[in-house]
Amino acid sequence: MTMIHCLGSGLVGSFVIKKLLDEKMKINLVDIEKKEIFTDNDLLTIHVTDAIEYCKNTSNEDEIFVNMLPGSLGFSATEILVSRGKKVVDLSFSETTPDSLNERAIDSGARILWDVGIAPGFSNMLVTYASRLGGGVYNAEIRVGGNPVERDEKWSYMAPFSPKDVIAEYTRPARIIKSGKLTTVPALSDIHKINVEQVGIMESFLTDGLRSLLTTISAEEMTEYTVRWPGHIQRYIDERDSNVLDYEKLIEDWKFDKTRNEFTWMEVKVDCVNGERMVWTVFDEGRNGDSSMARTTGLVTASCVKQWISNPELIQVGVHPPESLPNDVIANVSQSLKDEGIEINGPDIIL
Repeated sequence: MTMIHCLGSGLVGSFVIKKLLDEKMKINLVDIEKKEIFTDNDLLTIHVTDAIEYCKNTSNEDEIFVNMLPGSLGFSATEILVSRGKKVVDLSFSETTPDSLNERAIDSGARILWDVGIAPGFSNMLVTYASRLGGGVYNAEIRVGGNPVERDEKWSYMAPFSPKDVIAEYTRPARIIKSGKLTTVPALSDIHKINVEQVGIMESFLTDGLRSLLTTISAEEMTEYTVRWPGHIQRYIDERDSNVLDYEKLIEDWKFDKTRNEFTWMEVKVDCVNGERMVWTVFDEGRNGDSSMARTTGLVTASCVKQWISNPELIQVGVHPPESLPNDVIANVSQSLKDEGIEINGPDIIL
């Protein structure tokens, strides 16, 4: 049986672990803190230890690491695992992307699949699928966000993953494709209102979320936007520009509140070279105590892990983005979301 090492058990990580345990998979959970959310399970071993040190010392031959550590910490873990020639599903969304380790992975024999969440992740898969069927991509637009159902008098937001990583998204310049060329624009540019059918008017603004799509998909125009309640991002900009933004207080204000209803929404629009337009929307409000972002992100991750174990040759030596996955894997990911009650509207994935 393949040993799965799950690094991190935050909101998304704990959901992924739960789903893999449902599939009777053997798991080592590695976290610096003791988590009380898991009941006794013969398939689960909990290691309360430093994940970086843990990555240096495992010895199983048949093993996959699921890296769900935040940001730069996650990159450090993947870097160590690459040097050791390991198999990794990387969900850390670090600013320094794992493709920078490709040559080292080839030398060591490591196999890395990275950015397999909802966006980046499932969004990349849908753009890739459209490109394959439509003879290439002319224009692609991705809009995505996880937000509370009800607005409030403060930020009308809570972070479903590390608030520090959200702040990093707000500060990094956004790389987009414009007139066929890679272009960098200021973070939070192009603020505009959009209509989300299930909740009403939201705001959309550019962030640096295209990542691997910038080099794997040739397009005339391609953008990725984050979606928030109206007023949220303007308040951030105003406080930032007035030098009154308190980042420590922001981290506290944006902490996730499990008692508060929330939703995740994503729209992927692709205008293909052959003239066809493909549009998908994804919507979820959580279920059975699991947040929508944990579900939409974690189900993509868990599906990729399960499919890799079922087909050991799915990921070859080197570092590979979601766009490398074949259509049958993309179809299975989509179906795994639908099977859990996540609403997906748009073209079916045809094999």
